Amino acid sequence: MSGSCHGIETIPGVSGGEPCIARTRIPVWLLEQGRRLGTSEAELLSAYPNLRAEDLANAWAYVRSHKEEIDRDIWVNEAA
Repeated sequence: MSGSCHGIETIPGVSGGEPCIARTRIPVWLLEQGRRLGTSEAELLSAYPNLRAEDLANAWAYVRSHKEEIDRDIWVNEAA
């Protein structure tokens, strides 16, 4: 298991090796895409009951430090 931000892990073979929230298979790009589309944090927490507010804070920190990677992951997954 590896990850460059607290609470984020990248595991080969899990969610295509994309960075995910620790203890889940929820990719960071998916949460960021939702946020960009106007989904509130409360809505994200409701949609993903296993998420905590701390998980979202970790995701947003990861996005800030890995913007190009997350932009690419969103683009690739939208094109799929």
